[in-house]
Amino acid sequence: MDLENTTSVTVIGLGLMGRALAAAFLKAGHPTTVWNRTPARAADLVAEGAHLAPTAGAALKASDLTIICVTDYQAMRELLGEDGIEPGTRLINLTSGDSAQARQAARWAEERGARYLDGAIMAIPPAIGTPEAVILLSGPQADFEAHKPALDALGTATYVGADHGLASLYDVAGLSMMWSVLNAWLHGTALLRTAGVDAAAYAPFARQIAVVVAEWLPGYAAQVDAGAFPAEVSALETDARAMAHLIDESEAVGVNAELPRLFKAIADRAIAAGHGAEQYPVLIEEFSRPHGG
Repeated sequence: MDLENTTSVTVIGLGLMGRALAAAFLKAGHPTTVWNRTPARAADLVAEGAHLAPTAGAALKASDLTIICVTDYQAMRELLGEDGIEPGTRLINLTSGDSAQARQAARWAEERGARYLDGAIMAIPPAIGTPEAVILLSGPQADFEAHKPALDALGTATYVGADHGLASLYDVAGLSMMWSVLNAWLHGTALLRTAGVDAAAYAPFARQIAVVVAEWLPGYAAQVDAGAFPAEVSALETDARAMAHLIDESEAVGVNAELPRLFKAIADRAIAAGHGAEQYPVLIEEFSRPHGG
C-alpha cells in the first residue's frame, strides 16, 4: 500500500470501541495517532505502530482526519476545548448521544472552523473492521465522500443525510427495530416452551416470519409516505381480533401478555379514531404523537 496516498488518522478516546477503531485503521495501513486521558490504554496500539500524542491538541494536529469516541458530547466539548480546534480541522464524532446533541455539537465545531460529521456505530467492538460493522454518518456529503476511503477501514460507511442529527436518529430507530424483534421472538419462544418446544427449534420458523415481514416494508413505507392506507391485505380491525387471540392464548398457558396487550392498546386507539377499515401502517398516526396524545 502506498502510504503517501493514505489518509493519516487520529483516534481520541481509547475505550473498547476506540481501541477497535484505531486497530482497524492500523490494520488497513493508515498512519494512526492516538490519545487518551489514561495513556496506558494505548500500549497495545503503540506496539502495533500507532503514535501516542502527548495531548489532545497534539493529536488533533497530527493527522488529516480525527475520530473522537468518548463518553458523551459534553466530554467531547470539554476535551477538545482544552487545546482548541483549529480552523480546517476535519472531525468525525462517533460518540453516542441524541440528535439534538449532535446538531449542537455540529454548530459548536463549525463555529470553531472545523469540518464536522456526526456518526453512530451499529456494531460491537469485535466487528469493527468487517463489513458487518455499519458506520452511519451525517453532515456535509462532500466531507463524507472525502473521508469514505478511510472510513471503509472500519466497516460499511453509510451516509444518511446532511442533517447532523440523522445518524443518531437512524441509530435509535435501528435499536427500536432490534429490541422489538427480539422481544417478539422471546414472547413466541415463551409460548412454545409451554408445549415443550425449545428455542432452537422455534428459531428457524421465527426467522422465516421476520424475513416475510421485512418484505412488506417497502409497500407499507409507500402507504406511510402517501398518507393513504387502503386495506390491500388486511384491515386493522381484523388484526386487532388476532391480537385478542394472542392475548387469550398467552394468558391461558401462563405466559406474560404485556407485549400483545400493548399491540392491541395501540390498535384499539386507532380503531376508535375511525381507522379500523384501513391497513396496519395507519398506526403511524399513533406512533407520531406522544403517548395518550
